[in-house]
Amino acid sequence: MSEIEEMQEDPSFWGSEDVISIGKEYSEIKEDLGVIDKIKGNLVDLEDMASIDTDGSLESEINQKLLELKKIVSKEEVKVFLSGKYDKNNALIQIFAGAGGDDAQDWASMILRMYERYFDLKGFKVSVVDKSLGEAGGIKEVTLEVKGSWAYGTLKYEKGVHRLVRNSPFSAKSLRHTSFAMVDVLPEIADKNFEIKSEDLRVETSKASGPGGQNVNKRETAIRIIHIPTGIAVASQNERSQAQNKEKAMSILSSKLSLIQEEQKLEEINQVKGEKVAVAWGSQIRSYVLHPYKMVKDLRTGVETSNVESVLNGDLDMFIDSELKMLYKNNN
Repeated sequence: MSEIEEMQEDPSFWGSEDVISIGKEYSEIKEDLGVIDKIKGNLVDLEDMASIDTDGSLESEINQKLLELKKIVSKEEVKVFLSGKYDKNNALIQIFAGAGGDDAQDWASMILRMYERYFDLKGFKVSVVDKSLGEAGGIKEVTLEVKGSWAYGTLKYEKGVHRLVRNSPFSAKSLRHTSFAMVDVLPEIADKNFEIKSEDLRVETSKASGPGGQNVNKRETAIRIIHIPTGIAVASQNERSQAQNKEKAMSILSSKLSLIQEEQKLEEINQVKGEKVAVAWGSQIRSYVLHPYKMVKDLRTGVETSNVESVLNGDLDMFIDSELKMLYKNNN
């Protein structure tokens, strides 16, 4: 922080291209130091309370404050396991209904609601970039933009297939049904030097199908862009104009291609993209069972709970934290 403050004293700094990114870094450092000071202050308060509690009358209050402090420390501890290049970035999340028809589309809408509640609990800001509705009220696919410190690092291991077992509300006999939804997570990458050739793109326009103001269903503001060499398709429909939707879609495409380039060279892009993952049995990361018993189990870490309602209401920390810690341990 001292180094940045010294840079800010130089008048030429304020006209440099790095002023915004360095300013953001400064704010993040200041926030981290503020949390550390808060933890230190709480520890001192607890020690003082314990030293004067000769008769045990403050025991209940001390335990409550200790529990609150443990929650703060646990939240900060997770950041230790986030060391990836893009972990601090905002995130883009895509949810796709898989095998299972109306049940799968309904399950995809439940997954969307679960994550929206989780984002609210974490203080992340979320906006819908694009949404394709199902025939029976669920969703076929949706793209979300999630803004917040460490958003991508926190969410990156949610990528994979989520499996639901329940009595189907779409079955006249309420038969047990298995549904699948695919979640994809990528960082929001702002790389001004990353060039996408216009001849590699196919741009399609259509009328927006959801909320978006007076232009919805009147003008072709929705944009879908296909990157021809890789077959990657991105879409945006919730901005007010076609130009804004195109800019948003291009931003998502740039993030996807930048991430692929980061993992391997562009000339190997077909190998990176690989075969499309089947949204079915083979690639599950988590199983949610509502019938004949209740259980949510992460198939990578073995973490499980019978409190399905809490999980579907956004209580995902036990799964996300365990996955981050396990992978950190395996890599170190």
